[in-house]
Amino acid sequence: MIDFLLKSTISLTVFLGFYHLVLEREKMHQFNRFYLLFSIVISLVIPFLTFEIIKIVPAVQNFETIVEEPLLIPSTGISIEEKIDYTPYILSSLYGIISFLLLVRFGKNIRKLISKSNSNQNVKYKNANLVLVEEETLPHTFLNSIFINFDDYNNRNIEDELYSHELVHVTQKHTLDILFIEFLKAIFWFNPLFIFYKKAIQLNHEFLADEEIVKTYNNVPFYQNLLLQKGNGNQTIYLASNLNYLVTKKRLIMMTKSTTQKIAVLKKIAIVPILAGLIYFFCVEVVAQEKTEATTISQKKYTPNDKDKIRDSYYSNVRIMLKDLRTNIIINKMYEELSLEEKRSYLSWVPDIIIEKEIPQPLFERMKTKNMAVWINGKTSSKEEIKKYKRTDFNYYTYSFVHKNARSKRFPQEYQYTLYTKKYFDENLKNSHLHFSNDTLKMVISNYDRATKKVSELLNPKSVVADTIVWQTKGKEGYNLYVNDSVEKKKESSSIYAINDIEIKPEFQGGISEFYKYIGKNFKIPKEIATDGKIFVQFVIESDGKISNVKVIKDIGFGTNEETIRVIENSPKWIPGKKDGKPVRVQYSLPILIKPN
Repeated sequence: MIDFLLKSTISLTVFLGFYHLVLEREKMHQFNRFYLLFSIVISLVIPFLTFEIIKIVPAVQNFETIVEEPLLIPSTGISIEEKIDYTPYILSSLYGIISFLLLVRFGKNIRKLISKSNSNQNVKYKNANLVLVEEETLPHTFLNSIFINFDDYNNRNIEDELYSHELVHVTQKHTLDILFIEFLKAIFWFNPLFIFYKKAIQLNHEFLADEEIVKTYNNVPFYQNLLLQKGNGNQTIYLASNLNYLVTKKRLIMMTKSTTQKIAVLKKIAIVPILAGLIYFFCVEVVAQEKTEATTISQKKYTPNDKDKIRDSYYSNVRIMLKDLRTNIIINKMYEELSLEEKRSYLSWVPDIIIEKEIPQPLFERMKTKNMAVWINGKTSSKEEIKKYKRTDFNYYTYSFVHKNARSKRFPQEYQYTLYTKKYFDENLKNSHLHFSNDTLKMVISNYDRATKKVSELLNPKSVVADTIVWQTKGKEGYNLYVNDSVEKKKESSSIYAINDIEIKPEFQGGISEFYKYIGKNFKIPKEIATDGKIFVQFVIESDGKISNVKVIKDIGFGTNEETIRVIENSPKWIPGKKDGKPVRVQYSLPILIKPN
């Protein structure tokens, strides 16, 4: 809504300013009439128009790993209450009430004029009706009715020029313009621009009527004097076209003014860049489309022997535990024991080298002053946190374009950036292309349709648990990596066990219900959340009962990711799980059900 109001208001202001500065002074009133109406319509439409321009950008490598393990998910959820913010409802109700009252007033005034026309004597006059009223009034027009004083009509006190003036309003249907702008004033009562538009439209109506009288009677001085004499009449009716509306210097000068055809054409053409500029700034959206670059050794221009050497170096001394669900082939060997055919068939991919890349100074300065979507070493960071760093503290950065349907209220930006410090780069990225990060690679090969299932559904209980699933179906070949967090990042000496692989499972003091009570007491629900939602969180219960490696697999936006991590990380100690009678590190997962109402 804010976006609509901002864009429409700016457009209305630009069009109205152009009218007053360029068009109003020229004698091309018919064009100006439709310009003013068109300006209002296009200003209200522009916020809803979108024209996408595709911009090709280099593909950005993504170094984040998706974690997906067949873990135990408790079926119970937690409900957390939050007070409702009634401010939006109050403001919406207030706007609706005021708009409704103004529309009722608008309708009553229309009915009053129609009733006035039907209850008084009507006299047919050319293509209009003369409505003879008792009260003293100057001629004024509503739809096809011209209201005049009964005595003035019978005593012939109304000049022919005045009849002709009002007849122009009837013939050209000026009342419809006024009804249109009055309706918008009732809807957008908070926007004063519509008041100025109505004044401009009504004055242009008088220009049109005056122009017709000057052409017909060709006596400008007499008509000017007549208007000045009538200009002190009683007050005007806001839904009618009134004879004495703004009898100002502008109207008197316009009667004697002339505009050459060349000037008129040039000023009409000048509208085009104004309209084009508004459409460009408000409607054109540049969509970055990544240009895919070769990232696997099979795509680069290497000889088969070159590919083999690179692969041999990357997977050297790595145990390959593999099951091909297409052929039921099971492999459990050291890499060096594989045949050349098996190596080329199953292990064709190795990562490219990651080269240090400095952040451009202008971009880094914007990050410190603007609200941009920025992560540092994988964690979200504010501009205040970024100010604590120098540009030279970072050795590498990546960015990605976020399509509209993927943006959240918390991160509405088109681009997201990730910065990597020198230490993080050296430990995690610099040499990641040289050797596989663990001593064992677990892999399952599946057809494409089966690879979309969960890991636990692909494997039977006696099979190896996969860190990596690869599908190879004609036309849909590729890797889908599911890498255990301990294998890829932590490189710790002790292993992390799945909950089904240990004898004694970890437990919170008092049971899982007590853990949920702890979360319910400490979790702060963002005010923006209005409907129920479910968060899935994954973490490691260390051998001493502490919680580490907290990761939100699925959140519901509005900062629930960070809040979940905060609450889980501050949890009291658990009773650790045990395998072979010894405390071990266990990966655990559970859902959190959010109920704001």
